[in-house]
Amino acid sequence: MKHAAVCFLWHMHQPYYTDPVSRSVSMPWVRLHATKAYYDMAWLLAKHPGVRVTFNFTPSLLLQLRELIAGSVSDLFLDHAARPATDLTPSERAFIVRHFFAANWPTMVRPYPRYHELLVRRGTEVRESDLERMARQFTTQELRDIQVWHNLAWFGYGAVAQYPRLADLRRKGRAFTEEDKQEVLTIQRHVVEEIIPRYRHLSQAGQIELTTSPFYHPILPLVIDTDSARRARSDLRLPERFQAPEDAEAQLGAAVALHTDLFGSPPAGLWPSEGSVCPELIPMAKRAGFRWLATDEGVLACSLQASPRGWDPDATLYHPFRVGAPGEELSIIFRDRTLSDHIGFVYWKTTPELAVENAVHRLADITRRAQGNELLIPVILDGENPWEHYHDNGERFLSELYRALSRGTLPRAEGVRVSLDTVSHALAQHPPGARLEHLHSGSWINADFKIWIGHSEDNRAWDLIRLTRAHLVDVQRTLPPETARQAWEELYAAEGSDWFWWYGDDFSTDYKDEFDRLFRTHLRNVYALTGAAAPDILNEPISDVREITPVRLPVALLSPKIDGLVTDFFEWHGAGIIDPSPALGAMWKASEYFAYIGFGFSLDALFLRLDPGTELQTNQPGLGAELHLFTATNTYRVVFSLSKPAPETFTLLCASHGDPFTEVGRYGTISSKKVIELAVPFKDLQVQPGQDFRFNLVITRDGLELERYPRYRPVAVTAPDLDFEARLWRV
Repeated sequence: MKHAAVCFLWHMHQPYYTDPVSRSVSMPWVRLHATKAYYDMAWLLAKHPGVRVTFNFTPSLLLQLRELIAGSVSDLFLDHAARPATDLTPSERAFIVRHFFAANWPTMVRPYPRYHELLVRRGTEVRESDLERMARQFTTQELRDIQVWHNLAWFGYGAVAQYPRLADLRRKGRAFTEEDKQEVLTIQRHVVEEIIPRYRHLSQAGQIELTTSPFYHPILPLVIDTDSARRARSDLRLPERFQAPEDAEAQLGAAVALHTDLFGSPPAGLWPSEGSVCPELIPMAKRAGFRWLATDEGVLACSLQASPRGWDPDATLYHPFRVGAPGEELSIIFRDRTLSDHIGFVYWKTTPELAVENAVHRLADITRRAQGNELLIPVILDGENPWEHYHDNGERFLSELYRALSRGTLPRAEGVRVSLDTVSHALAQHPPGARLEHLHSGSWINADFKIWIGHSEDNRAWDLIRLTRAHLVDVQRTLPPETARQAWEELYAAEGSDWFWWYGDDFSTDYKDEFDRLFRTHLRNVYALTGAAAPDILNEPISDVREITPVRLPVALLSPKIDGLVTDFFEWHGAGIIDPSPALGAMWKASEYFAYIGFGFSLDALFLRLDPGTELQTNQPGLGAELHLFTATNTYRVVFSLSKPAPETFTLLCASHGDPFTEVGRYGTISSKKVIELAVPFKDLQVQPGQDFRFNLVITRDGLELERYPRYRPVAVTAPDLDFEARLWRV
């Protein structure tokens, strides 16, 4: 009798959104997906005790769940949701109106009349220039209802069943109180806390297998060697070659360690990020303790087309292979692309009953066509994102599919026994018989790596990683062990695939600029931890993003008295201004360190004026400010304290890009009373009249970056000459 083991592998993944320096999270997707897919999938399995499946959790996701549970990070969206609606500032109101409809509207907004009514009032298209006016049109009660619905709509069927109060609040629909809102956020916190224990329990009970991916979800073949991309696409224009096999090993080892810590045993299986494989990966995975890995059928097709046996899916796709040199062999399986992609991208467009019928018939057709009496059918796909498109979050479809496949038989497939199984158990019952002599280098998308390399934006990002890693290798022996560890973690986070997913023109998102900022922040943190000057290019967006912090350039020469006081109105008249507040609805919330940032120059000096904001009203030990200046040859830092007692001097440091900073001197041209004022001589910056330079103001704690003004790109100015004001008048 023919036997077919259907092996679902549900991949759970979120990129590492945490800024490890500020301990802040700018996007809410870990927390919100936890209340839907992560919870639902485990809850549903408890209702089907005979179903056995495999779940893959990326370590970057698990780490963030653990951070949320510990309360060790601040969550930008949660902060806005928790704030009493009566206390919302204009910028916070704009943020809520802009971002708190972030959901799949047909399935998560329209089914709830009040939420949909508020979306219609806002409109489906939002222009930044309209946000302030738009936000004023919403009453306090309406804003509170948006706060509640943004979190309430994200709960899936499992959480609603487990916590009936959620259903009560959905029926209430409107006129929520602050107490209602706190109930929702409290339940949300409980749900997040339950995720890891629920999956650990299912694993220990033997109902599920838990597997992992490389820690920060990098495309390991590209980390090993970016030139491996040419094996599948010889036409790609690649960046300067990057090779870091040690990083690939580190990402695998760290993944195993965290998985073992959280779930009590090491993983047997590996889902390489995006199913990306290459021959060099196999011995690494073997050394890390893995026994099997999975990828896409397109990789198998390309691998076999170069062999004498050729590509015959009926003969090969539904059987495991051995791969790797003798002594380094692993089992490898290949996902059925059609069925996997239908669950992820197609079946939500029809009824659950028709979708299940189609899936079952496809499986029956596979079992009839496939050669051999023992079959292993891998169905591998994202376990979180598809369900947002199903009108009931996929509950009926998945329940009926599990139920249909648990019967042991399929219609129109007589003589075939079907079981739902974990991958490791199925491999134990049906070990690989054939050896794959050649493993193609590719991913689940078109069996190549084009999504993550080849576009000019992708290539610039890889160049920055190469540059930063080379710097870290050069200086790591001079660093204290803990500092070196932190610096390497920042680099590994930057190697994650998710930043590259949004670079280029393959995909688009409203949050592309935030992904870009996070990527460059990780790399800048490497330089900060090593005490070196970051290359100026790390201050420039890779993506074509619009600077959201308004900057006004100087229109007159200044001659302020550096006394910490605004002596008269005209003292700073004509100065340049950096607006320290974020743009309305921006994807970040600046702490109010400054109410005003002014800058300007005379022919001899650069001036800076900082008016303290609410954040500086209390003393904060370790808090400091650095003016980062970039010329064609050097980077300068003007460093001074923002803690009490008030600074009497500032320090000027200089470095060539990538080199350690050396002290130029200490200067007394600073004063902190009502405001902070300082002057830096142009001659000590080696800046000549008419020379271009750029600068940022950076807020630090214990030397590491907290905030940056402007946030995305430095202010570009030209040192004044004798004709400076005359030219402005002519314009």
